[in-house]
Amino acid sequence: MLTNTKESLEKFKRFVAQQSRSRLSKAKKNDSKGLYKKLGGVLKVSPNSFNLSWDLGYGTFQDKGVSGTEKKYDTPYSYKSKMPPISPLADWAKRKGIRLRDDKGKFQKGNYKTIGFLIARSIQKKGLKPSLFFTKPFEQGFKKLPDELLEAYGLDIEEFLQFTLNKK
Repeated sequence: MLTNTKESLEKFKRFVAQQSRSRLSKAKKNDSKGLYKKLGGVLKVSPNSFNLSWDLGYGTFQDKGVSGTEKKYDTPYSYKSKMPPISPLADWAKRKGIRLRDDKGKFQKGNYKTIGFLIARSIQKKGLKPSLFFTKPFEQGFKKLPDELLEAYGLDIEEFLQFTLNKK
């Protein structure tokens, strides 16, 4: 039941996921592939309702941005007294091969917690600029969705009526 409606929603979900992944990769925010994999979304359709959702986790902050203590963005999120977590930033610095130099310009042996702390402090001050990697594709797909969804739902109702009338 609701096969046309489900297919219309699946098409919307695939469009948003594909466009979001593309924008994420082009913005070079696809380092660990964790967020990339979360962009598939979950669609649940029952005879009386449907639910389409995405759990972006930290990706919400990448998408909407976060205001820092010194630089502000138009976003609902902001750093005030807390910094972002140091450990993921230290892991990111290690994957990227970011290292500190001494006074003579030579690389120091990696203390990635220090690097993570320095990056976290910088993010706290400067914030995260909104990338809208998810918001833009969602809005673009959503503009087309109502017409497609109404048409698909109409086809489902028509099929249901034909099935019911032919059953008698």
